[in-house]
Amino acid sequence: MIISASTDYRAAAQAKLPPFLFHYIDGGAYAEHTLKRNTEDLSHIELRQRVLKDMSELNLETSLFGEKMSMPVALAPVGLSGMYARRGEVQAARAAAKKGIPFTLSTLSICPIEEVASAIERPIWFQLYVLKDRGFMRNVLERAEAAGVKNLVFTVDMPVPGARYRDAHSGMSGPNASIRRFLQVITHPQWAWDVGLMGKPHDLGNISKYRGIPTKLGDYIGWLGNNFDPSISWKDLEWIRDCWKGQMIIKGILDPDDAKDAVRFGADGIVVSNHGGRQLDGVLSTARALPTIADAVKNDTTILVDSGIRTGLDVVRMIALGADSVLLGRAFAFALAAAGEAGVSNLLDLIDKEIRVAMTLTGAKSIAEINLDLLVDN
Repeated sequence: MIISASTDYRAAAQAKLPPFLFHYIDGGAYAEHTLKRNTEDLSHIELRQRVLKDMSELNLETSLFGEKMSMPVALAPVGLSGMYARRGEVQAARAAAKKGIPFTLSTLSICPIEEVASAIERPIWFQLYVLKDRGFMRNVLERAEAAGVKNLVFTVDMPVPGARYRDAHSGMSGPNASIRRFLQVITHPQWAWDVGLMGKPHDLGNISKYRGIPTKLGDYIGWLGNNFDPSISWKDLEWIRDCWKGQMIIKGILDPDDAKDAVRFGADGIVVSNHGGRQLDGVLSTARALPTIADAVKNDTTILVDSGIRTGLDVVRMIALGADSVLLGRAFAFALAAAGEAGVSNLLDLIDKEIRVAMTLTGAKSIAEINLDLLVDN
């Protein structure tokens, strides 16, 4: 299957996946206003076209936390990726490694840390929540370190789960959810064979290894709901900072004051993020939040951004607004669901080409030259 543009993968994923899984990826919180604004606001960022600049030589390479990258893109942590394709986290990690960019494994992955880390030579990044079960957190941090993880992405914008009404309508949660999911699976035979049958086990690998028993999809919602911690504060991160030897990146920053707090805490980087519009509806899109955060801490820490990024043009826009790099979430999840590792590889190649076109037509020969000067009315 030839995909003409990265956005086509969403339609392909919708056709292939049982609805409960498609809407889990695609949906947001409440009425999904922030979900929509993430893409809409970013699309309205206008670039200055420049010509006759001799753009025969471009350099997309950059580095984060001492790690070289072929372009300023990393794959974001996306929960349940192993349900979108057979052992999906491994397939996505392989595609990222071949492209020379980082892959971030979610706490809520199907494949455990050890399986994914051993599948590629490049070190993976690992994402962790603050949970009430601190024994699990210690266990998973020890396992991540043993697997060669050096960059910890700490998600802090989920002290409580967002109200995701699509999940209740689709069968991911709500009354008779297991029966509804079963009926959806038998009407999607390609997915049922490739992932449902051949992609087992379908438990949450990182949690199951800690608990010593399989944690299935039906169990995970209850376990996770009971373990989110609304009492979280900066002091709760101090013991992690003390025991974690690698880099710590704080994900879920939307306010300049929180960004300053992260710098004072000693974070090595931040991710400007609204969780893809999946937590608090009505908050700023990341395209609108990023410039003021960059003004506040640009010289003090590494800034990443996610939410709403679908194309290489979006990558250039976000870097011009003040990010050092981006995290790509839904876009790669759709590609993974549609065509596995090959789909993610194709998507990353498309994004590479789109970045090159945007740089050529704005006169930026390197990532360092992408800045506010490239924007109209900056």
